[in-house]
Amino acid sequence: MIKMNNQDLTLLSEGQIWGNDKESQLEVIRKYGTKAAITDLCVLTGSYLCEDTDYNIYEDSSLKGRTSWFWTRSDDNDNDVRAVSQLGNSYNPYRYRRDGVVRPALQSSVIFSQISPNRVRGYNGTEEVEYGEYPQYAADSRMQSILESEYNRGMNKTGRSYTFDSVKYDDYDTGFKPVTYEEYEYQGKRYIRIRANSDFDGNKFKLSNGVEYRNGDYVWVEVSPVKWLIDDRTGILISKLGLVSGIRFLDKNHNYKGDFSKTEMKEYLDRYMIRDLTQTATFTRVQDMTPEEKTQFEEERKQAEKRRNPYGLKFGQVSEEEIIKGAIESGVAVFLHGPSSEGKSARVKQIDPDCVIIYLRNATPESLNGKSVYNQATGEMIDVKPSWLKKLEEKCEKEPDRFHIVFLDEITNALPSIQGIAFNIVLDREVNGIWKLPDNARIAAAGNDMKDSLAANQLAEPLFNRFAHVYIKTTTESWLKWASENNIHPAIYSYIAYKKGETLRSKYDGEKPNADPRKWEMASKMLYATGSPEMLRALVGEDITREFVQFCNQQVITLDDVINENYTQRDIQALNTAERYATTMGLSQVDDNNLEKVRGFVTGLGAEFGAIFDALWTHGDESKLERLAEAKLAETSEGGIRR
Repeated sequence: MIKMNNQDLTLLSEGQIWGNDKESQLEVIRKYGTKAAITDLCVLTGSYLCEDTDYNIYEDSSLKGRTSWFWTRSDDNDNDVRAVSQLGNSYNPYRYRRDGVVRPALQSSVIFSQISPNRVRGYNGTEEVEYGEYPQYAADSRMQSILESEYNRGMNKTGRSYTFDSVKYDDYDTGFKPVTYEEYEYQGKRYIRIRANSDFDGNKFKLSNGVEYRNGDYVWVEVSPVKWLIDDRTGILISKLGLVSGIRFLDKNHNYKGDFSKTEMKEYLDRYMIRDLTQTATFTRVQDMTPEEKTQFEEERKQAEKRRNPYGLKFGQVSEEEIIKGAIESGVAVFLHGPSSEGKSARVKQIDPDCVIIYLRNATPESLNGKSVYNQATGEMIDVKPSWLKKLEEKCEKEPDRFHIVFLDEITNALPSIQGIAFNIVLDREVNGIWKLPDNARIAAAGNDMKDSLAANQLAEPLFNRFAHVYIKTTTESWLKWASENNIHPAIYSYIAYKKGETLRSKYDGEKPNADPRKWEMASKMLYATGSPEMLRALVGEDITREFVQFCNQQVITLDDVINENYTQRDIQALNTAERYATTMGLSQVDDNNLEKVRGFVTGLGAEFGAIFDALWTHGDESKLERLAEAKLAETSEGGIRR
C-alpha cells in the first residue's frame, strides 16, 4: 500500500506555468489555461475572490468557475514570491499575505502509474484523474438546514479531520495557528462544518450554492474527490482547482530567495495537507501484483474506460467559435446572437473569409429571391437568379472541397416578409422554390436580440427553430487573441491588456462616444492612419482617451536602447507595470535580425510580457510564427536566452 511522502506535494513554478528560459510551459497548462477556479473552501478560509463571472475560467461560466490568485514556488528576484493572478497573469504579492490560494502539484512516479488508468477526458484536450479527497463545495441551502439540524441532534463522526490556519485573513504578523475541523457523515456523504474566516470581512459573499454568507457564519462543505490535471510528458499532476487559502507563504522577517523547502507554505503542505488529502487514498503497486492480478487489473481498466465512454465521444467544454465551426461542418444552419459590437460577422469570416453576405435589413424580395423578366423574343417569363446566389455558386464550383457560407446578417432587423423568404432558404436550402443551394454551401445568420436593439423584430418561431443558436459575448482574452491576429495597433493591444479589459467597453448614454470591441478596431485604423492618440476621443470618449494618452506617453526603454544595450539593470527595475507594458509595445516593432536579443530583454521583464511580445510581434503571421519558433529553439539549444 502506498501514500504520498513529503517530496511529492509541491507548488508549480513560474516556468511550468508560463515557460521561461529555464523551463518549458507544461503542455497541460498550455491547453487548459493559466487561470484556476477555486473551491468554496478557499473563500471560507480567506482567499480573494473575483466575483465577476466574466473572468471565469474558460471551462466553467457558473459560480464554480470564479477565480482567485494562487501561489507558485518561484521567487520574484526581489525577496517575494511569484504568483498567478485571477486573470492568469504573473503577479508579485508580498510573501506574508494570507489571501492567496494553494493549488498543489503532485509528482510521484508510483502514484502516477497507479491512478493513470483511471484518467478521463477533460477540457480542451486535457486529461484528468481523481486522487484523494478534500472539502470543496458548500452543500445547497436545503442541505445546509438539514445538516445543521442533524448536527444539533448529534451526527456520526468518521474519525477524519482537516486542518487549516485560524489566523484572520489580513493578519500578516501572526504565525500559523492550526484549527481542525472534524468530518461528519450523513446519508453516505461526508461534510465538515467550518466557520467562515473570509477576505470579505463583514460584507456578504456568495458561494457556489448561490447563498450569501458573512464572516463568522458556519457553513457545511462537502468532502469530495480531488481532480488533478495530467501532464504526461513530465508525470506531474496539478490540482484542477485552488483548494485552500489562509496560509502564509513566509513571514516578513525572512526574504524569499527561492528555497521552497524552508517556507511556511512547504511546512503546511508536508505536515497537514498531505495527510488531509490522502486519509482514504491507498493503492496496490502494479509491480507487486501476480501475473493473474495484472491481467485482471488491465481488463478492469479497459472495461472501466469503455463504461465511462461507450460511444467514443469527446468530452469537455467548447468555445463559441468551435460550436460555429461544428455547425458549419455538419450542415446545420447557425444563428449568432449578440449586440452589434461583439464581432459576430468576424467569427463567420474566420471560417470563410470570402463568405457571401446578405444584409437582410435592406433586402428586397427581388434581391433575395431573384426576379422574373419578360422575353420579348419568345413571349415567355424568364427567372433570373439573385446576384448573391450566382456568386455563391461560382465559389462553390471553383472550390468544391471547401465549405462556402452564405451569411444572412441583420436577420432580426428584417421585415417579417423578408424573414419569410429567408425561412424558405434555410428550411429547404432552396431559393424561390427553383434553385437549390450547392451541396458545399452552408448557412449562417446573425442579428441583435430585442433587448439589444430598438430596431430588432421578434424572430418567427419556425425560423428560430431551424438554427443552432450561439450567444456571443467577447471576453478580454478572446478579444486580445483576435487583436493579435488582426493587426490591431500595438498601443491599443497593450493598453487593453494593461487595463485587464476594464476599458474594452464603457457605458453607452446616448450623448457621448463609448468604447466597445468594434470601436477599438476603428480606433486602431485611425491610430495607424494619423499617429495621433488624441483623435480617439471621437470614438471611445474623452475619459478613456485621456488615460490612453497617458499610457502611451510614458518613460520607456526604446528599441534602439535595447539593440545598443544602452540601459542598466537599475533602468529596468525602475519600470512600473504600465511602463513595462508600454516598453513591450514599442519593442514589438523589432525586425527579424534583432529578434532574439530584444525578445530576451522582454522576457526578463516578466513571463507575461514575453507572451504579450510574442503575440504583438507575430500578429498571427505564419512566417513570423515560424521565425519565433526558431528563436525559441535557439534559446533552448544554447541553454538560455541569447543576449
